[in-house]
Amino acid sequence: MMRIALLCLAFQGVTAARAAGVPAECRQLIVATAPAWTSQTGTLQRYERDSAGSVWRSVGTPMMVLFGREGMAWGRGVEGQNEAGAKKAERDRRVPAGVFAIGTIYTSDAALPAGADYPFHRVTDADVWPDDPTNPSYNRHQVFPDATARPVWFQKQKMKPQDPVYRWLIEIRHNSEPIVPGAGSAIFFHTRRGETKPSSGCTTMRREDLVTIVRWLRAAAKPHYAVMPATEYAARQQVWGLPAR
Repeated sequence: MMRIALLCLAFQGVTAARAAGVPAECRQLIVATAPAWTSQTGTLQRYERDSAGSVWRSVGTPMMVLFGREGMAWGRGVEGQNEAGAKKAERDRRVPAGVFAIGTIYTSDAALPAGADYPFHRVTDADVWPDDPTNPSYNRHQVFPDATARPVWFQKQKMKPQDPVYRWLIEIRHNSEPIVPGAGSAIFFHTRRGETKPSSGCTTMRREDLVTIVRWLRAAAKPHYAVMPATEYAARQQVWGLPAR
């Protein structure tokens, strides 16, 4: 009887550990891995799983992505903040590592590309996303349509709808629940500036690949993003319920 009880407790522990990784309701997962913590490049693959939530299957072909100029550091998401090692900080030019929910798509266009069906916000000159840790609105998207009511910091914290690399921004919900000042802000998927030019903390890629992801995402599938060095991914793959790679 004691042996059965111990086995039950062990099973419950594994179940709880997996539940703390990729959420059970997640049916779309974007996975990107890098060769090392300091790597500026990596490979991204999309996955889907059935309603039973037991089997991941790959979707499409792998995509080459660019990470931060200084590589990666553990971020604040569904998983990552409790791991040992360097932590993401504002302006450290590192991509936050861990597992993160996917938020809103921000675009300068009036609509998403044909075939897309996902919540989006059209960005104009009235939109801001403060990256100043001393700002009470740090890492919060805000809109100030009334020019006479804009705060003194508005101009320095504006989003950039005219910049073609920001035509589509897929929000990676790092440091969002709760927001910790200085832990990193405004983390997205967006178009790369050059074939080998790393980012300041976002995951960037070819425009065509970004549009493919925009068209693929579905809010009902509760999409998430898992990103970290390959060795860290392998060590956590089963415990966090990640696809085998």
